[in-house]
Amino acid sequence: MARGRMSNFGGGGGSNMNNLMKQAQKMQQDIQQAQEELETKTFDATVGGGMVSVVANGKREILEVNIKPEAMDPDDVEMLQDMIVAAINEVLRKIDDTTQSIMGKYTGGMGLPGMF
Repeated sequence: MARGRMSNFGGGGGSNMNNLMKQAQKMQQDIQQAQEELETKTFDATVGGGMVSVVANGKREILEVNIKPEAMDPDDVEMLQDMIVAAINEVLRKIDDTTQSIMGKYTGGMGLPGMF
């Protein structure tokens, strides 16, 4: 009797496993495509009322730093430095937020924090 139960238990497992593998492969392809799309996007951040702006791509590479001439006060270099740091941190935060939002569609509920 136990033998009959075992064969019934394992009987449909193969097709379920195949479906699961297909779903995992599809999800992996979707994630890879989403990552590639993110890498081609550009993100920007502006601080100091437009005095400093930074542009980066989804790979977290800084592409541009733009500083308006009026932001360059030789008596207050520290303020300019702070604005540059703030703009870079803001653009990186935007990249992270967008990445989490997009990748969360695939990893939501899996308990994989910090995966992307």
